[in-house]
Amino acid sequence: MVLSGYKPVSAIKNQANEGSSKTRNAVLRKLLIVTQFAIAQFFIIATLLVSKQVYYAVHKDLGFKKDAVLIVNSPVKKDAVFISHPQVKNKEASLNQVFLNKLKAIPGVDLVSIGHDAPASDYSNNTEGSYTDGKKEIKFQTLYAKYGDENYIKVYHIKLLAGRNLMPGDTTHEFLINNTLAKQMGFNNPQDAVGKVISKYDGDKDMQIIGVVSDFNQESIHAAIMPLAIITSTDDNFNNTFHIALKPQTANGDEWKITIASIQKAWKQVYPDDDFEYQFFDESIAKLYANEQNISALLSWATGLSVLISCLGLLGLAIYTTNRRTKEIGVRKVLGATVSQIVVLLSTEMTWLIVLAFVIISPVAWWVMNKWMQGFADRTAISWWIFALSGGGMLLTALFTSGFQTIKAALANPVKSLRTD
Repeated sequence: MVLSGYKPVSAIKNQANEGSSKTRNAVLRKLLIVTQFAIAQFFIIATLLVSKQVYYAVHKDLGFKKDAVLIVNSPVKKDAVFISHPQVKNKEASLNQVFLNKLKAIPGVDLVSIGHDAPASDYSNNTEGSYTDGKKEIKFQTLYAKYGDENYIKVYHIKLLAGRNLMPGDTTHEFLINNTLAKQMGFNNPQDAVGKVISKYDGDKDMQIIGVVSDFNQESIHAAIMPLAIITSTDDNFNNTFHIALKPQTANGDEWKITIASIQKAWKQVYPDDDFEYQFFDESIAKLYANEQNISALLSWATGLSVLISCLGLLGLAIYTTNRRTKEIGVRKVLGATVSQIVVLLSTEMTWLIVLAFVIISPVAWWVMNKWMQGFADRTAISWWIFALSGGGMLLTALFTSGFQTIKAALANPVKSLRTD
């Protein structure tokens, strides 16, 4: 606003009087423009990369089914009093079985599993164990555990690579392991791990491997895939979560609503004193990346603000430049210069300032975002097109911002511009 308020005559006189000082002011103006656009382009690059990583995390194939799965926790999980009262806990366990049977009878329910936490969650249960191959003992200091019945891997479509699934008649000394654990035991072929025994599991148990499942993420993709066992437990504390796979919806989309209402009705029949609460599994997966989503939203606001400030600065520079070069533009038009040639002449300096800002900030943005991405064990690539999109988008935005003033100056009548003192 200040720059646009200068009169061309005063600007020319001041430039003549101040000499080198005016040159320093011009350098300062250009430096500020470069700084503004460098900051804006950094925010654009950061926003694109964070959004790309969040999208990758939410939509990545994590090794299990995420859609159309309801998670319902029974009262035993929400009330610690059951832990210290075995009789009440046994009663609650029997109620869980009643509710499980009612769920299986609901037409809209495809499959139900009872166990503990879902394949990926913010809860982790881990222990330790070891395997002896006859020559040496391989110790597992962190061995994750997931608890579920024979339908657990079916509900979540976890692929069985070798061996067999859990069965109702299995004891608590048999379990499934993931492929990562099989490889750490020294078996590149999952079938070779079937029948082997993990000793000292949870301190003193010997557990036989009956099957190997494909790897899946147990937490968010911030963490690497860890060695894992899937176990059927007789402990009521690990049999208090219902994993409910819903049948697909048709075009009208009312089936899930009807099914959930039926589940709630069954819940009230079995647990009349407890509120019915449920959560879709894909929603719980999205919550694992709530922090990244908040960062993405914050960066979007910061990007919009920085681009706006940069464009205002560029507009001020464009107004100042065209006013200062009014006579030059008039002379060039009299000598035969076309409108397009004058527009290119006036836009070249601004274009180079934006290109300079891009060249300066690109390596800085790459280094910063690379450090941020290292917080993910599984991450998307820092693609070249993000930098190209940022630079190209910023250049187009800048040319559009200054284009009106530049074209206006190029279309001005040279007689009027040369007639001014």
